[in-house]
This record gives sequence, C-alpha cells and structure tokens, in this order.
Amino acid sequence: MWQGTVALRPGRLIYVGRVGSAHRHRHAAVQLVLATDEPVQLRDQSGAEWRGRAAVIPSGAEHEMAGGSAGLLAWIDADALLGQALTARIRRTGLPVDSVAAWTAAAQPLLDNDIPAGVPAEGTPSGMADQALTKLTGADPLDKLPLHPALRQAVAALPTMLDHPVHLGQVAMAVGISASRLGHLFTAELGLPFRPYVRWARLQRAIDHAQHGGTLTDAAHAAGFADSAHLTRVCHEMFGLAPSHLARAVHWHNPAS
Repeated sequence: MWQGTVALRPGRLIYVGRVGSAHRHRHAAVQLVLATDEPVQLRDQSGAEWRGRAAVIPSGAEHEMAGGSAGLLAWIDADALLGQALTARIRRTGLPVDSVAAWTAAAQPLLDNDIPAGVPAEGTPSGMADQALTKLTGADPLDKLPLHPALRQAVAALPTMLDHPVHLGQVAMAVGISASRLGHLFTAELGLPFRPYVRWARLQRAIDHAQHGGTLTDAAHAAGFADSAHLTRVCHEMFGLAPSHLARAVHWHNPAS
C-alpha cells in the first residue's frame, strides 16, 4: 500500500514512504528505487527477477515491482542532464540496459554505505533524493545554484501562462532576451530543456489543482491539457501512476521548504 510524502518540481517527482506494488508498465522518466526497510522485488521484461535495496531503471524499460518496503522513489526526466547522467551510468555497466542486472549494478554506489533503516522521515523527500542522486552522478543539484535574472523571471512568469500553449519565443520576449539564449539557460542552469520544463510545470499545476479539490477535468484545463484523459495519459507515461493517485493517496511536501 502506497503511503508517504511526495515532492514534485520540474524535472523530477520524488516519493518517500511505504512503497506499494506496481503492475507491469514503462515510463518516460528514469526511475531511482531505494529501499530502506525490506528489499523490493523487481522483474524486467524477460521475466528475470531480483530482490534488493537499490536500482536505477532507464526510460522506456518495461518492469513491475512488488513493494511493501519503506523507501524512496524518484522519477527523473530522461531529457534532463541528470536523467542523461543516470542513463549513461546504466550503459556503463556493460549489461543490457533493459535488464534488472544492469539496473541494480548501476545503483551499487548507494549500497556502499549503510542505508538508513525504517520509513524515511516525512517532509524530506527532496533532500534524501539529492543525496542519493549526487552519490550516483557526482554532481550537485543544478537547481540549488543562483539563476540568471532572465531565467528567474521566466520561471516566475510561466505559471501564469500554462492554461494556453506556451512558446519559447513568447517567454523570451517577456523577459527581454533572445529565444536561443533563454533556451540555453534552461538547459545549462536548470538541467532541463524548455519544452520538458513546461510539461513538468503543467503536471505540477494539474496535480496541485486536483489535490485542492478540483476535478481532473478542471485540473487538466487549468494546466493546459486537452482533457482529463490527456492528463491521465501523460501521468501514466511519465510515472506509471494515475493523477488521481498522486493527488489523493499521498501527502504533498513543498520542495522549497
């Protein structure tokens, strides 16, 4: 049974708490699995099974998971610099990237030190994920760094634009720099290209709207999705989870706090 705390910010969704089971699925994000209690069980597309504490699952890899453990799950955009670094780590194992053997070998650095036992403390999903991801990639989170003033303005302005199509040139004009320069700043300073950033911002808006009592249809329209089916499809593609589950089954944590 899923019960825990979730933080969502552009480029990543992070969950800490009790990890439930997930039927066979695939998602567009790279997924980090870190069990802090009982091992979890993963099965890849070939049927190979594994029980253990940590794995990194690449984008598009079909898998299923039997939960029950306490732990941390993180979904990282595959187009982000961090997602690319995690995918490269899986490939460097020399094992087939769609195999559970490669996923667990890629996560081995997380097992070099003892994993804290028990249910992770609520209210700290982003901090726990940052520690694990830094250990795997050797890079500090880009979003902890100061932002270029124009990029900061663009990030602040985007939430007011999400109920309509959003174009890079439109945002660049609003903050007074060229589209090419703004596009470079998104990738260089946030680690996420502009178009994926907007998609994650829409997901954040929609789930926040649904969590505060709005219907999925209202949430979808408020975030610029065509309808609730479109929102549900994107959530399943990104995370293998329905937006209704994300909105109501867990406690939400503000990652800025």
